[in-house]
Amino acid sequence: MAERTLSVLDGSTFVLGDRLGDVRPDGGREHGFFSDDTRFISRWVLRLDETPLELLSLNQSAHFDAQFFLTPAVGPEEEAPCSIVRHRLVGDVWMERLIVTNHLHETSRLRLALDVDTDFADLFEIKDGLVAARDVTWHHDDTYLTLSYERGDFRRSVTVAASSPATVTRHGFAFTLELAHGEQWSVDFSVSPHSAQPGITFARRVPRAGLEDQQKARYAELETWLAEAPALEAADPALTRTYRASLSDLGALRMRPDLDQHPTLPAAGLPWFMALFGRDSLITSLQALPYLPGLAATTLRVLAARQAQVRDDFQEQEPGKILHELRFGELTWRRERPHSPYFGSADATPLFLILLDEYHLWSGDDSLVRELEPNARAALAWIADSGDRDGDGYVEYERRNPTTGLLNQCWKDSWNSIQFADGRLARGPIATCEIQGYAYDAQQRSARLAREVWGDEALAERLEQRAGDLRDAFRRDFWVPERGCYALALDGDKRRVDSLTSNVGHLLWSGILDDREAAITAERLLDDELYSGWGVRTLATGEAGYNPLGYHTGTVWPHDNSLIAAGLARYGHHEAAGTVASAILAAAPYFEHRLPEVFAGFPRLVTSVPVAFPTASRPQAWAAGAPLLLLTTLLGLSPGRTDLRADLPHTVGHVAIRQQPDHSPLPPATATV
Repeated sequence: MAERTLSVLDGSTFVLGDRLGDVRPDGGREHGFFSDDTRFISRWVLRLDETPLELLSLNQSAHFDAQFFLTPAVGPEEEAPCSIVRHRLVGDVWMERLIVTNHLHETSRLRLALDVDTDFADLFEIKDGLVAARDVTWHHDDTYLTLSYERGDFRRSVTVAASSPATVTRHGFAFTLELAHGEQWSVDFSVSPHSAQPGITFARRVPRAGLEDQQKARYAELETWLAEAPALEAADPALTRTYRASLSDLGALRMRPDLDQHPTLPAAGLPWFMALFGRDSLITSLQALPYLPGLAATTLRVLAARQAQVRDDFQEQEPGKILHELRFGELTWRRERPHSPYFGSADATPLFLILLDEYHLWSGDDSLVRELEPNARAALAWIADSGDRDGDGYVEYERRNPTTGLLNQCWKDSWNSIQFADGRLARGPIATCEIQGYAYDAQQRSARLAREVWGDEALAERLEQRAGDLRDAFRRDFWVPERGCYALALDGDKRRVDSLTSNVGHLLWSGILDDREAAITAERLLDDELYSGWGVRTLATGEAGYNPLGYHTGTVWPHDNSLIAAGLARYGHHEAAGTVASAILAAAPYFEHRLPEVFAGFPRLVTSVPVAFPTASRPQAWAAGAPLLLLTTLLGLSPGRTDLRADLPHTVGHVAIRQQPDHSPLPPATATV
């Protein structure tokens, strides 16, 4: 998302506009007011006497609250005739207050206009830059404007209501003001979206209180959210700010799934991924588990409730599979997109099992593990059956929806992410290395649950045997002796995809390697080809396809590095883990302490600052979770362990993290280098 764009959001309801507060069709394709995977407002432009407005100052003290201080453009020797304060708050609805003050020593006559329009575009259309025209109807009186769209049973509408009478047309509101010297005038707007379509019940969105009351309630709720996490004390104030920013970003991204109106789970990222994602929600919940354990419990229940039970090629469903993405927009309703939900992910299913076990380790919650036992068994069956397309013991993917399905169904899910060292793209079915690590870990962990919670020793032994067989085959088939590293993947002809990538770091996290192999892998991760100085790159510089600004072909991803650091520490490579963790944490202040989804892979010695990626999501869930997992790794936190040994690099120094009463399973810890 462009840095010039300002977001104000509450989960999957959000406004994206420019730094004047305007939403403009020419301001960027991401501009708009969005909810339910639909753009309800495509134009929201404030005008005063046709004079361009300028920004004096901007205050955004929370993700849901922003103030814009504006004035008409004036020359160097001129005084501003008036000022406008634009106060925006987003919750169930969008609320906005305009305050105009006359600064002239005489009465001023001003014409204030707010241009309003909509296209009710599906988010996929907007992302692809192919928005279709729609027939929009409208009705109004002198205080409101309602715009509506219907196509069969699919309905969208938005009502903009003003607190003062105006001249209202199809295109917005106009006010004629006469203000004495120093006089103020204000008007409040509420923007309420409405969605209806078969099979889905959407929450009713209406203004429930005035702006001040809503503001107080939202800030109180945010402080409650932050207070649920452990308190952090650090010698480096930047680390404290990054920690709070991560918690705040996770708070901003919380969604209330239709399964329950109260528990929340994280949407993947702004602007294009404000929806339920299997992989993203699972990894984020795992990163945040010692700090915000409620996310994990909700994520597991919600994904279990939507686990596939049948085979469907369009949606890429297979029994036992965990979903990739769930959407509610028009293209999905018309079955032009398969996201109702879409199951094109080969890693969400083993990650579901990994999170279930990790949640149990931290919480001791036997009841949830028993509740989800049928879902866990179904997921294990998918790994053994449908996930292994040719019976060779590996989890492979190849899309069965050839038009709108994902070509790559691992975490690097862009079209060109799986390539050989010479730049050739791999052809499916593809078995990526990290997914084999996840499958190994999932079966090992599920064996523990089977033995200790489900009381099924026979299942535990079968799973341990399968995991051991997978480990042995993986070492034989994925090792590239001429390069001294593990392959990125096996292609459809079982050839080793021989490029050097960050994926091998996930092998450490999963525990599939022995100590010697882990040491070799750790050394490769920290060499100059993969390590930029700001983190481990997705693709090494020596590969033909390397691009420091390629989405998955040379950039640095904070979440990727958080898993790599955890894997390094797992095998005792604490210094290397500290190097990776310190680099990512050092990058955070350059992004206002809020790590983006991805940044460029340029060498630190060349750029001296981390370089932004042009379309990175921010806030983004697993980027926000990365500092939390890095802290867990640096402090050596583990379930029930209070005699902690911290391997903190000198750049971090003294850190104390203390559990809030009755909130987190995290043990008290203090560490000093």
